[in-house]
Amino acid sequence: MVVAGALFACMGVFVKLGAAHFSAAELAMYRSAVGLVLIGGMVLARGQTLATVHWRTHLLRGGVGFVSLIAYFYAVTQMPLATAMTLSYTAPLFLAAMTTLLLCEKFPPLLIAAIVLGFIGTALIFRPSASDGHLLPALLAVGSGFFAAWAYLNVRKLGRAGEPDWRIVFYFTLISTIGGALFQFVFAPQAGPARFSPITLQNAWILAGMGLCATGAQLALTRAYRLGNTLVVGALSYSTVVFACIAGFIVWRDVLPLMSWIGIAVIIAGGVLATQVETKAHGKVVVED
Repeated sequence: MVVAGALFACMGVFVKLGAAHFSAAELAMYRSAVGLVLIGGMVLARGQTLATVHWRTHLLRGGVGFVSLIAYFYAVTQMPLATAMTLSYTAPLFLAAMTTLLLCEKFPPLLIAAIVLGFIGTALIFRPSASDGHLLPALLAVGSGFFAAWAYLNVRKLGRAGEPDWRIVFYFTLISTIGGALFQFVFAPQAGPARFSPITLQNAWILAGMGLCATGAQLALTRAYRLGNTLVVGALSYSTVVFACIAGFIVWRDVLPLMSWIGIAVIIAGGVLATQVETKAHGKVVVED
């Protein structure tokens, strides 16, 4: 999980570097396209089938997952890396709350405490973000966490229906690749083929690095949850934020105000607590990037 955290932070660095050459929609498209090619190649090599009777749930999971991805990428390109990643890691809070509401359960005291901590931490980060002109990216980062939680609810539903992980990932990457292309085509300011930024020798390495880091991180995360203690792995997933803080300082000399540091610590505490509550009540929790 620590390896996954480092690779997710590196992916964030490549996303932020790629903002000088590509839009958030293009970055989401290329990041998904790499996964689509890799998973598609594996499916072909193994002779597996993509046929499914759960296409509606796949569409919903892919759609909300794409919204989460593009919101996250936009936030990363517009504000300090560690801040954007921390706000997106409100996903465990949303997931625990959603699951409790959907199952019509009473909110346990620990979950209420986690949500309160998450709200306080988010508010602490929002104050300097708003003053720095980063209010919209901050809102989108939190929105990314919400939609990521919604996406995982559908991943859980598909898993209980017997859908294998690789098929779930394939349809997610397919929908996100198509969604990114359509989003860029509709909202890009240019007309014609110029809607898509050219891939050159100067920026191709950024896309390659982003795709490789994302794929490696997903593999490491999957292995961590398969072999490790879920609560420990869930807590260690926040190592991404630590690596993002280090990377942001090294690459861009990002120095966060004290209020943001306190907010980051409070959100991590709330997220770890929510992960503990959700895992004990409903099983494994995985937050996807």
